[in-house]
Amino acid sequence: MSEKPKFEVIDRRKIKADEEKEGREAAPQPTEPAPTPGEPAPGPRLVVNEAPHDEAKEPAKPVAELAAEPKLADELPPPPTAEESHEQKAAYEASAQRLEDLIRAQNPAAGAPPQIGFEHLIQQLYLTAMLQMGAGTEEGQRPRVDIVGARATIDLLGILAEKTRGNLTSAEDRALQSALFEARMGFLELTSMMTVQPAAPPPAKK
Repeated sequence: MSEKPKFEVIDRRKIKADEEKEGREAAPQPTEPAPTPGEPAPGPRLVVNEAPHDEAKEPAKPVAELAAEPKLADELPPPPTAEESHEQKAAYEASAQRLEDLIRAQNPAAGAPPQIGFEHLIQQLYLTAMLQMGAGTEEGQRPRVDIVGARATIDLLGILAEKTRGNLTSAEDRALQSALFEARMGFLELTSMMTVQPAAPPPAKK
């Protein structure tokens, strides 16, 4: 009886791995060129790993930071130069003089207008506050009161007093303090009248 043929299972993965190993051993290894005399030996190379394009972008700012940044539309314009201010002032004074000459030509009896000073600014704000509190109302008419506007005008007088402290003459300071005192007193009187509740009528007799 003839012998049965023997079958041997060959692992091709092992053979392939052995072939790759032998190929790597047989391949010549690259050698660094020998440094020439007088040149320093090459050092280690610096490898810079560049970030991907998406990661290199600046991260988006939070909404709160974007809201805190000043908007271009809200920024004040640059101040005028000294030359621009000088030219504008000269043009303004020339235009005002032409207007004054025109008024005098139509009204020869009219005198020269008064020189505008700091006291005129005080008077303007004081009169505005009093009119807003109903002063100057004709008899028999109901006064028109703008209490919120009056408060704003009185506050402007207070700001003017604070910002000009130490820079006024004695007459200017006295006029400003008097106007501020009178305006505040009128405001207190008006608001006290507005907050007082009307007295209840007496009960009817049975």
